[in-house]
This record gives sequence, C-alpha cells and structure tokens, in this order.
Amino acid sequence: MDYMTVKEYAQSVGMSVAEILKKCELLGIDVKNANDGLTEDDVVNLDIATNLISTDEEQTYEEEDKMDEVVEDLVRSTNVHTMDQDTKKQKLKKRSEIENSKSEYLNKRKEMYKHKEKLMTNQVQEDVILFKDKMSVAQLADELNISGTDIIKKLMSLGMMVSLNQELDFETAELVALDYGKTLKKEETQDVTNFEEYEVNDKEEDLVLRPAVVTIMGHVDHGKTTLLDYIRHSKVVDTEFGGITQHIGAYQIEHNHQKITFIDTPGHAAFTEMRARGASVTDIVIIIVAADDGVMPQTEEAVDHARSAGVPIIVAVNKIDKPNINIDRVMQELSALGVTPEAWGGDVPFVNISAHTGEGVDLLLETIQTISEVNGYKANPNRYAMGTVIESKMDKNIGGVASLLIQNGTLRLGDPVVVGTFFGRVRTMKNDLGQSIVEAGPSTPVEITGISDNPSAGDKFMAFETESEAKSVASKRQAQAKLARYKKEVVSLDDLFSKIKSGQKEINVVLKADVRGSEEAVKNALEKIDVEGVKVKVIRSGIGTITESDVVLANASNAIVIGFNVVPSSITKEVAKEYNVDIRLYTIIYKAIEEMELAMKGMLDPEYEENTLGEAEIRKIFTFSKVGKIAGCYVLDGVMKSSALARVIRDGVIIYEGKIASLQREKDQVKEVKKGFECGITLENYSDIREGDIIHNYEMVEVKR
Repeated sequence: MDYMTVKEYAQSVGMSVAEILKKCELLGIDVKNANDGLTEDDVVNLDIATNLISTDEEQTYEEEDKMDEVVEDLVRSTNVHTMDQDTKKQKLKKRSEIENSKSEYLNKRKEMYKHKEKLMTNQVQEDVILFKDKMSVAQLADELNISGTDIIKKLMSLGMMVSLNQELDFETAELVALDYGKTLKKEETQDVTNFEEYEVNDKEEDLVLRPAVVTIMGHVDHGKTTLLDYIRHSKVVDTEFGGITQHIGAYQIEHNHQKITFIDTPGHAAFTEMRARGASVTDIVIIIVAADDGVMPQTEEAVDHARSAGVPIIVAVNKIDKPNINIDRVMQELSALGVTPEAWGGDVPFVNISAHTGEGVDLLLETIQTISEVNGYKANPNRYAMGTVIESKMDKNIGGVASLLIQNGTLRLGDPVVVGTFFGRVRTMKNDLGQSIVEAGPSTPVEITGISDNPSAGDKFMAFETESEAKSVASKRQAQAKLARYKKEVVSLDDLFSKIKSGQKEINVVLKADVRGSEEAVKNALEKIDVEGVKVKVIRSGIGTITESDVVLANASNAIVIGFNVVPSSITKEVAKEYNVDIRLYTIIYKAIEEMELAMKGMLDPEYEENTLGEAEIRKIFTFSKVGKIAGCYVLDGVMKSSALARVIRDGVIIYEGKIASLQREKDQVKEVKKGFECGITLENYSDIREGDIIHNYEMVEVKR
C-alpha cells in the first residue's frame, strides 16, 4: 500500500520533485512522476538518502579510521607502538551499537506504519449530540430521533412545563439526552478547527493510566533547576545566564518502574506568563521553598497559579542540608497563604529535601506517584494525538522545531498535524534524551520537525488521519487568525498615530529574542511597566537575529530595538547607525526591565494640581428651544471663568465634570464674572441641572517635580 506520493514527500522534506525522482532512480525505486506512490520502505530509504536519519556519527568514525591509518603509517616509520587493541575494540563496539540502534529504529518505524489504521480520529462520535444555541424541544427531539411529546412528558415528570417550540438551556437538554443514552456537547467544543476548546469523548474502556505531568514552581534560586538536575543526572544551571532557567523544558524520568513527566518553568518574576502556561498543562504542582529563605513573592505567585489550575500541590522544602534553616517558619508562612501541611491537619504534603545531596528526593517522587495513583490520570493512546507546544525554535537547516507535550492519543512519524495555525507532517521525532523514536503516547514530551513554520509556545496541536483534513483545518485557522490579527493591527496603528499626534508619551519597542518562550516573557514584562502614565508598546516582536527591516521599522516609529540573547549583524549595525536607531542587547531580563524604567523616568508627563477659582449657586433655570437649559447663577466666591473646567455638585456628590460652554453677564458673552454678581452658565454636553446645584470652577496648574 502506498504511503505518500512523490510530490507529498518532496514538499515534506523541502526539496523539488525532480531531486526526489533523481534519488529514486539511484535507489532503484520505480516512480516516474510527481503523483506516483511511495511505499513505507521507499520512504525509509529516501529518508536515509536525504540524511533525515542522521549519519553524522558514522561519518565521524569514517574520518577517525582514516586518521588511524595515517597514525599507524607514522608509527611504522618511527618504530612507536601502534594503537592498543582495547581502544580499537571500544570503537568497533560503539560503531556496532550505532548500527544496531539504527536498524532497530527502522524496524520500529516499519512496524509503526502497520498499526496506524488502529488510531481513532478526533471527530464527533455517534453517541454525541451537538447542542446548538437556542435549541428547541422539537430540534432536540429530531437529534435524538424521538417524538417531541416524549420530551415534553419527560420534563413534565420533572415539574417543567414546556412546548415544542420552547428553547431549552444546556443543562435541561443534557438531562434529557442522558436519559436516552446520548452525550450532549456544546457545538463549539466539537469543532476540530477550534481544537483549543475541543472536548474529547473517550469511553472508559478505551482509557489507560498515563504518567503524571508535574510542574516545579517557586522563587528564583530556591533550587528548581538543581532538583531537576539531580533527578535527571544532567546539568542545566551552568548553561544559563545569571543562574536563572529561562526556557521551558519537559523531561521524563522513571522511578519504581513508573514514569513521571516534569515541566520546568522559570522562576524569575518576569516569567509569570510562562509559569502560568506550565501550570495549564500539569497534573501536580511542586512548590519549592528554600528552608533558609522562606516564602518569597514568586512563591506566592506559584501558589496562585497552582490554585487557579485546580491541581494538587506538594511543597518541597529544599536546602535542608544548609545551616540556619527554619522549616517551621516555612510551614507557618505557607499556612498563612492557605497551604496547610498534612502534619497540621491540612491536605498538602510537605517533603523536606536537599536537591544538592539528594536527601528526601526519593520520598518526593513516591509522593508524586501516590497522588497519581489516587487521582488515576488516564488517556486514550488509541486516537490521534492532541497536546500543547512547550517550546519552539527555528533551525536554519531544518526549519521549525517544536517541543510538544502529548496530552491525549499517540503521535507517530508521518502523522499530518496542525500546530497552532501551521500544517505539517511529523518528519522526525525525538524524546527528551535526543533519541529518535517512531511514536509517543500520552504525557510524553517530544521534539518534532516537519512543521511549515514556527509555532508559539503554548499553542495547541492536533494530529489528523489524512493530510487533506489537516490542511483544511490549518487553512481555516490561518484565515481566522489573519482576520483577528488584521483587526487588531488596524486598531493598534490608529491608536499609535493618534497618540503620537496628541503628544502622549509612549515608548515604542521592536523586540527580538532567541526562542519563543523568552520573546513572550520579555514582551509581557515590558508591557506591564507603567511609570505614572508612561507605557511601553511592543510594535513588533519575533525570534531570530535583529535584521535591517527591524531597524527601518524602529526608525519610522521612533522605537528602541531590544535584543534578548541575540545580536545584530555588522550590516544591521551600519543601518542602525545611519538611521540613528538605538539597539540595546541583554542576556538577563530584569536588567532590561530595570534600564527601561530608568529611561522612562526622564519622560514623565508634567505633574498637575487643582487650583480652585470660584463657586456659583444655580438659583433659577431658563429653558430655550435653540440653546437648551441655561443655569441662572449667583457667584458665591472667587471668580467664574469661561475658559476653566467645571464640576456640578449636588448634595455633596459630584454629578458632572467637564467644561463651561458659555458664560453670560446679562445679554453679553463674557470671559469671567466675579463674586457677588449674577450670570448665566451653560455646560458642555450636560443639561441635567437643578436649582440649588453648586458649579465649582477650577483649573489644573503644572507643578515642578
């Protein structure tokens, strides 16, 4: 059976049909044109020929063999002993392992293709009824294939009097559907185009236990990365600037023959959005608190995120190996936040650990597994995969690379997928250890290639049975996103220019970062800055190096260019110099925020205070057809000026604030009326005045800072 056409394969690997046909000819694959079919074996052989299955290590060993021959020739000429046999055996053994691993991978890939038809599609099931807005009794009866009178009788027995044309709410319709063995779902939750809201309808017999997904949260430097480092036996801290984990990663470990998946979210305050995104895909949250430091601001944020996610919390009290620790203080401070330890009669397990020595870590993992067993986290591995993008990046050689967390179903090589708004076909898939795999089930983090573009961290993804279905869904989602983005940009541009013309202070920023997670975190942190009315507006953000087009946009918009973990090319620097555009580069987020706030303090709007001019009492109201209501007033104090602001006070309550439209003395328009004189006053766009109201006249005066 054909797996895909030559044209489809060429598109998936980014090559021309002619190039693929030429490779097929060299490999002896009998195809003549773009629409001829390729078998599974053909695709595997082409993957090897196009280097999709890596041969880098083989090439390395071939180079080493050549070098060994050169060395041995030199050895013979100098009478030095040749390479010892043990070293040769080790190289041959490693090469054999690579060959076996590659052979095993290819065999697994072929076996996987044979079982693809067993997957369930993410479509509406037969026993599901769609609830549409304003659904009537008659419409529900048609969906259930029963008489409308049966529903009326059913609802009458429940004390509800309805007619055939009467609209039903969702809860009532759901009750009726259940009575007839059907599941009622809202229409928007069963549209695969909107798979962010899509609700899966799995039968209990199709569900199996899956690994728990755990997120570790807490204050910066309280030991999140060190804990994961100990669990995974790998180093992460040393590769990060300032000791702060700045990218979300997902890892899977095995303890007592059970797997656990960890999502590592950053701990710095600027990464609030990234931490919240981590909690949205998690089953259990570990709040890590240093025993020698106690509860900090980010600890409180972590508690809030865990609560909003509605997931179980475990508190890991870290650094118990250090002197001057106070575990009781940690328990007291968390209890004040509503996180009460089990030892104190609460429902939150507290585990004392040392991420440095490993003390208590096994108990922490066992606590995770206990909660997992109690809650019985399940998923259906026999359907096409659904899940969330954890991280994404752009590789100059292979294009978009996305780290995914599979939340339901199984993702397999070759599956058509829609990630965010982008279509793709899973070309390669690796686990968190960098090993090539052919399929991955629920709660498994994977890295895939084959996506047409670079998705955003936090985007949802869904796999489909056919490429045509996936492309159709991607096309619809792109159209929806484009429409929403266009509307948003039109408003944004209008606001931008109107604000500039009106003189309002605003810092425009063009932002570029190394990965999507950092981009979103920096953008959110900048846009939250508000120094007495001066705000930051990110007019463009993206990932990758700073380009000339970024500088041109910054020049046109009077913006600053901020680069996070990226640098501009020499050409871009020259363009920036020509346009006099300021480029600022950072590797630590709080430094960028700190410098931005300092810059903004030199741009603050002037400070004003209110200066009272006078007060007048309304003693009579005159109504004219052309003018409306005129307040006949007596000036009680000070002076009433037509150019000043006014507010109307009734019984001590301000009911209007605005401007004086006209000020009259007898029949003449005047600029001011002093105390003890009568006058006529009309207010701008306001006529709900009464006798006895007080008109307060004032102006705003600039005060030096």
